[in-house]
Amino acid sequence: MSRIGKKPIQIPDGVTVRCDKDSVTIEGSKGTIVQPIHSLMKVEIDEESRLFAVVRPSEERQCRELHGLTRTLLANNVHGVVNGFTKDLEIIGLGYNIKMQGEELILQLGFSHPINVKIPKDIQIEIKSQTNPGKFTVTGIDKQKVGQFAANIRRLRPPEPYKGKGVKYVDEVIRRKAGKASASK
Repeated sequence: MSRIGKKPIQIPDGVTVRCDKDSVTIEGSKGTIVQPIHSLMKVEIDEESRLFAVVRPSEERQCRELHGLTRTLLANNVHGVVNGFTKDLEIIGLGYNIKMQGEELILQLGFSHPINVKIPKDIQIEIKSQTNPGKFTVTGIDKQKVGQFAANIRRLRPPEPYKGKGVKYVDEVIRRKAGKASASK
């Protein structure tokens, strides 16, 4: 049996959870998330103990696979509407910078032209430093959307192994290579 799927999810103060036939709506101080639920899974809410749990109807393989996944998605949504999710990134390189203009990020990443990236409506960007190293934070209530947007920005210019130039996560470690000059010594 799924160990993760069996664990009930605590409903924090200020959070409301509503279960429809095929979705669960979670409302908190940071916003609202509607999570679609597979038709095989059921969500049971216990208002007295402020807990809810995902229940699977049978021991079929597909039910077992969906059990832990559904519980984890719902737990992430509860965390998101209370605390939110963040990804910290930095831009390293001479002449590389980042700035906001309306609802767009404008990135100078060593190309002959600036790159404009439209910011989704449920994602917030906070720029801490514009130039070398440019640091900024991607914030939102949906873990998947925050991670995907940060990955899309990183994909524009991934860090290279010789000088480490490019867009990287703050906690990312880049394995550096020796260049031609040091290899011949």
